[in-house]
Amino acid sequence: MKKILSAAAMLALLQLANSCQINEEFKGVLTPAQVAGGNASSLLDGAYNAMRSPFQGATQIFAMSEVTTDERLMPTRAGDWDDNGKWRALHLHNWDANHPEIRDAFANLGGVVFAATDVLRPEFGATPQQAAEARFLRAFAMYWTLDLYDQVPYREPGQLVSSSASVRKGTEALDFIVSELTAIIPTLPDAPVNRGTKDAARMLLMKCYLNRGVYTNRAAPTFAAADMNQVITLADQIINSGRYRFAANYFDNFAPDNSAIGTENIFTELNVGGVSSGAQYDLWRFISHYNMAPTGYNGPCALPSFYNKYEATDLRRGQAYSYKNGPTNPGKRINVGFLIGQQYNLLTDKALTDRTGAPLAFTAAVSLIETGSNLEVTGIRPMKYPPDFTNNGAGTTDNDMVHFRLPDVLLMKAEAIMRGGTGTSAGTYGSTALALVNAVRTDPTRAASALASVDMNSLLDERGRELYLENWRRQDMVRFGKFLGPIEQGPTTSDAKYLIFPIPNQQLAVNPNLVQNPGY
Repeated sequence: MKKILSAAAMLALLQLANSCQINEEFKGVLTPAQVAGGNASSLLDGAYNAMRSPFQGATQIFAMSEVTTDERLMPTRAGDWDDNGKWRALHLHNWDANHPEIRDAFANLGGVVFAATDVLRPEFGATPQQAAEARFLRAFAMYWTLDLYDQVPYREPGQLVSSSASVRKGTEALDFIVSELTAIIPTLPDAPVNRGTKDAARMLLMKCYLNRGVYTNRAAPTFAAADMNQVITLADQIINSGRYRFAANYFDNFAPDNSAIGTENIFTELNVGGVSSGAQYDLWRFISHYNMAPTGYNGPCALPSFYNKYEATDLRRGQAYSYKNGPTNPGKRINVGFLIGQQYNLLTDKALTDRTGAPLAFTAAVSLIETGSNLEVTGIRPMKYPPDFTNNGAGTTDNDMVHFRLPDVLLMKAEAIMRGGTGTSAGTYGSTALALVNAVRTDPTRAASALASVDMNSLLDERGRELYLENWRRQDMVRFGKFLGPIEQGPTTSDAKYLIFPIPNQQLAVNPNLVQNPGY
């Protein structure tokens, strides 16, 4: 049956961050008369809001990027968190083309591409900057689609959605994204960080060049010196802008007021506490126990092998953190980082118990399937985004979702040098890979010891320590040749087909231009 949907209704759908499902099943027809009431400003805001569904919270892209790796485990706890085995399938690398997180991520990334492309229709009269921002968001969503699925559906502005979307694959898709970003940088603004800016586009270009070899051959990537030098040049442009510096505290970058104090952040998604936001609260609600404040769902945890990568004195591993909209924490208990051992009410300092009355003391030991009497306490709980105590009840927390940060720029530059690029000096961070890595590690906000040397294994470890739960772990492990195993509580080895995800079956059914990825 043919469906007709007005532009206003389409925009309303795109703004429902947790239910955006615009995909190839939608076969409607939009005519100029039906969309005449739209305007570029509202449509662009809708495109930014559409980003919330695939990226924010603990599902979709986050689940695909983290639960599949050595950073995060989603154990089944007796009757809790079974969910028809979908979490186990991700960690064990045995998903298929019907997996719900894989299906929803593909659909909602397509929703961002659709929304951003719609801004570019000439009848909406977008300004050059508005058009550049829309093209940035489209390139960002296309990049993630390429990274995860290797196939990127698209339509031209104004093309009827009753026609099948065209598809770019692999390096063809990458070349388009690179050309788009290169073209729009001069027109993008310098600020704010919650919009598409020059530096956000430069950093996405860094990701493109650094991973070009991966998208050419995921099983055996090679890295051209010319691409690595592009990474270094773009890094220097960001560094030399002088717009970013290490924050006063590592966790300032993720706090409820991180728009104001997160001075490392280059690109974020705006959330307004008590008013409008995505599902960032899920990043603490999923891991918090039912008896903690804020309360939670007692789900995923960190793997002990990953936790043990940190030195005991590394402030990223955990600290008592005081922040806006945070708890009083009279006992100065560790409330951010990795929560292990006895837990306390952060408002009264009362020791907490689990639902059986036993002490709520999180243990390092954890299994993929938990059935014992201690199943509520197994697993170290990673708290990257400090909970917004003021707005948590409304489900509209103030923590902006972080995509790009300065330390990632420094670590990508270090990697590019190690992969054949020419070292340069920019800022105060040094010109060698070792100096750049140590600039991150030894900053007082991290307080880790300086490394005497750096190789690919130690660089991957440092990327994990710095960027854990920021959606980069799967991509990094693929690029470093570690994704196929071994992974704790996961596979010893995995089939190479799992280096990319399958195209969801429902998408294949409605778009003949999509083909299933090899092995699925």
